[in-house]
Amino acid sequence: MSAVATDFGIDKALDALGLKEVNEGTSTGQDNFGDGAIIASYSPVDGALIGKVKTTTQADYDKVMKAATSAFTDFRTMPAPLRGELVRQFGDKLREVKEPLGKLVSYEMGKSYQEGLGEVQEMIDICDFAVGLSRQLHGLTMHSERPGHRMYEQYHPLGVVGIISAFNFPVAVWAWNTALAWICGDVCVWKPSEKTPLCGVACQNIIAEVLKDNDMPEGISCLINGDYKVGEMMTTDKRIPLISATGSTRMGKIVAATVGERLGKSLLELGGNNAIIVTPDADIKMTVIGAVFGAVGTAGQRCTSTRRLIIHDSIYDTVKKAIVDAYGQLRIGNPLDENNHVGPLIDKDAVKNYQSALDRVVAEGGNIVVEGGVLSGEGYESGCYVKPAIAEAKNDFEIVQHETFAPVLYLLKYSGDVTNAIDVQNGVNQGLSSAIMTNNLREAERFLSHAGSDCGIANVNIGTSGAEIGGAFGGEKDTGGGRESGSDAWKIYMRRQTNTINYTTELPLAQGIKFDL
Repeated sequence: MSAVATDFGIDKALDALGLKEVNEGTSTGQDNFGDGAIIASYSPVDGALIGKVKTTTQADYDKVMKAATSAFTDFRTMPAPLRGELVRQFGDKLREVKEPLGKLVSYEMGKSYQEGLGEVQEMIDICDFAVGLSRQLHGLTMHSERPGHRMYEQYHPLGVVGIISAFNFPVAVWAWNTALAWICGDVCVWKPSEKTPLCGVACQNIIAEVLKDNDMPEGISCLINGDYKVGEMMTTDKRIPLISATGSTRMGKIVAATVGERLGKSLLELGGNNAIIVTPDADIKMTVIGAVFGAVGTAGQRCTSTRRLIIHDSIYDTVKKAIVDAYGQLRIGNPLDENNHVGPLIDKDAVKNYQSALDRVVAEGGNIVVEGGVLSGEGYESGCYVKPAIAEAKNDFEIVQHETFAPVLYLLKYSGDVTNAIDVQNGVNQGLSSAIMTNNLREAERFLSHAGSDCGIANVNIGTSGAEIGGAFGGEKDTGGGRESGSDAWKIYMRRQTNTINYTTELPLAQGIKFDL
């Protein structure tokens, strides 16, 4: 362990999560997770090697799928409330390890420790939600046009659910999917990001303990590691009826085409290019808090991160000054130090994309308001720390039309009424999260109307970043159209069946068709 890791108790966190072997940068010891090449996990916090995991070979994958399909045979017949009891126990285990798991998330991914704790809390929250839902997997009863008939619909488990998650939320997005899939009677095969493999191993250790305590088959929760080639094993596999994939739009289009070719189902959570509209009736203080956290939280590496600030020209200079002043107060450094606001980007490739975006916005005619740059020196040895930057730009700039997964915020100006701002907000290919800052009821309702925001998430007087478990999470257009977490998102993990029962001694046909023998 590095000095930074030792000072902030990472070694103790790894021990608590069953990852003791990684303390010296050796294998995790989880030999059942793969026999392929080694993935080494380096922390973007200090560049230190945390540990190594083995990737999944085709032979390993076939063993995993055999275990998963076998487990599903019995798991699907288990009453849903009993499946909910397993999820409840999992949630309790997460409560016990919230601090060490949050610390691992922070150290391996680079987000602040508070955000790491928040991510684990999301896992706990979705477990609580799923436990209640396990007693509410409802269908509908319909009136039949035929006398003496009853019609209703019910939902059945799908089978094996494949989960491909991204590095920026290395544990929560898996939990969103798997907690709901489990109470629906599905089993899960999870490929975490190759950039945060130890978070995946830690989660697998936690649920494996719950399954063992309840004498349940290991195949209910399976972990595989590797890059896109391992993901392709899942997307081409007809034994997996549903693939839930989180990542870039480019990746999502490949997944959708591959899964669609075999007529499978896809749940896609892809890129965002999220905006906050700031009207003349906005509360400036609230706007600054929402915009700054949205833009720099997780170092701009959230799919819901604020990329664009669309400001009315009458208050543009006032808002601009307030935002710039707030950026001057940001503290950038070790995310395990709770005095810091902003941690590192995930790796040096992300740093290159960040630098490229700043070069592009200038080349297209933009104006840098808050200078960016890569930080070096003591505390920044990993080479992954950058300065959150702000640029004045136009919505039709090519770089503004694309998502840059880094702390780069574009200031855009609008004039006239709020409909002009909404046009700018909607004028990108992505459609995940959106927000408006206003105390004008008409503007707020216009933003939320049929002709308002075209995003899956639309907020009033809060930012674009951060979502509660109770609501369905997801977006439209290039964001993929998927929905996870709350509301009725559980239905994607089940197959719908319509049933008709005839309790008479006759056999009338629908639509009045006569067929007498």
